[in-house]
Amino acid sequence: MKITISGVASSGKSTVAEMVSQKIGYKHYSAGDMQREVAKEMGLSITELNVLEQKDDSIDKKIDAKQAEYGRKDKTVIDGWLSAHFVPKAFHIFLDCSETERVRRRLGHKRQEEFFKDAETARDDLRKREKANKERWLRYYHFDYTEKKNYDLVIDTTKLTVEEVVESILKALKGNFLKEPKKPSQ
Repeated sequence: MKITISGVASSGKSTVAEMVSQKIGYKHYSAGDMQREVAKEMGLSITELNVLEQKDDSIDKKIDAKQAEYGRKDKTVIDGWLSAHFVPKAFHIFLDCSETERVRRRLGHKRQEEFFKDAETARDDLRKREKANKERWLRYYHFDYTEKKNYDLVIDTTKLTVEEVVESILKALKGNFLKEPKKPSQ
């Protein structure tokens, strides 16, 4: 059993994936963490790396190969915008969220490399990153990560707590793949 969690930027992919993996005892991998690590190694911000990726496909290919590699392992939860594409035999989840809420979340992120001085800067960066990524991935892979028909479960996280999103996922997984835990002996 493999699970992918994709979605729009700041919809909660990594946070939710980490919590789901802990609850079901699966290993968690994050394409976003991989990308942030590459940016850090190169001395770039995530936005600067994104600009470079427009011209140099080797960065995408490195991260995409890692996703595919992790996707061959059993009992994994992989979060990333393209995870559903690189791990085809999995339960695919998409997290959606309003732009206003995503901007609010971005302003609250604790990531040093993704600090924004105000909502307008965060919104511009979010839009620029998503547009560039979507165009590039359509060109490379003919895959639209925002097309909801590519997913088994779609959740709008705008008004939900992380715990509510995780509970919705666990409920869907129990109905599809996971067995109920054994009740303790009385």
